[in-house]
Amino acid sequence: MKWSTLFVLPVALLVPWIQAKIDARLGTFRSQEEALYLWRGEQVKRFFPGMEALAADIYWLRTVQYFGGQRLFERGKQFGILRPLIDITTTLDPRLEVAYRYGAIFLSEPPPTGAGRPEEGVQVLKAGTLANPQSWRLRQDLGFFHYLFLGDAQTASQVLTEAAEIPGAAFWLKTLAADILAEGGERELSRHMWQQMRAQSEEGVIRANADLRLQILNALDTADALVARVASFEQEHGRKPESLAALVPAFWKGPIVDPTGVPFEYTPEDGRVGISRQSTLWRPKKGWK
Repeated sequence: MKWSTLFVLPVALLVPWIQAKIDARLGTFRSQEEALYLWRGEQVKRFFPGMEALAADIYWLRTVQYFGGQRLFERGKQFGILRPLIDITTTLDPRLEVAYRYGAIFLSEPPPTGAGRPEEGVQVLKAGTLANPQSWRLRQDLGFFHYLFLGDAQTASQVLTEAAEIPGAAFWLKTLAADILAEGGERELSRHMWQQMRAQSEEGVIRANADLRLQILNALDTADALVARVASFEQEHGRKPESLAALVPAFWKGPIVDPTGVPFEYTPEDGRVGISRQSTLWRPKKGWK
């Protein structure tokens, strides 16, 4: 056994004990310090010869803790060392697909959910496909992200077509690739993509994020339906309703709220209906299908 391995093994075994001591002093949930002394995976690998997979697990744990701490406690939420932590993790273990998939979500989702850097999320997934050329799910996610976050239908269709050629790939990828290039139906395509990501994910961040996205799409559908009901009200009464409550019960059955229970916003001057800024489902319109 090399001297370096003899040095690293006791250090690795001490990690849980050290982490427990830190947690006891600082609390279970806390903002992670914006400090990273080794910024490249190749640098870190030199400290863990023959134990790169273990080191990757340790760095991935730190990545998740850092991301969670930033979301909970930091007002600015810059996520300054998020990308280096992901890159170090995947350099140490290029086969750790969860780091590519979750890391891309962390980077791509807009604030306050994520870092709001979808270009970097796509770069992470692209690195994952290069390191794991037989993973059709990573290539599928890369196609999804090109469409969902960058709005690049042409590239998304091309990548999904490539994913469909990988042995074991889902049979519907070729059809989806063609549908992306067809006119219209953008919201339904987005819904299908998020449904597939949810179905392929275990309990955790990816599934929870897909659930959130699907709720938002459902809320947008409801808002569109309410706009149509406002138009029907105006046609019958010769004026727009002063509030959405006036639609009940003749033009709308049930509460007029989004999936989280927050009432929709309504402007009687022009009849527009939208998700309330007070709702956790509200997002800027740019980039939403």
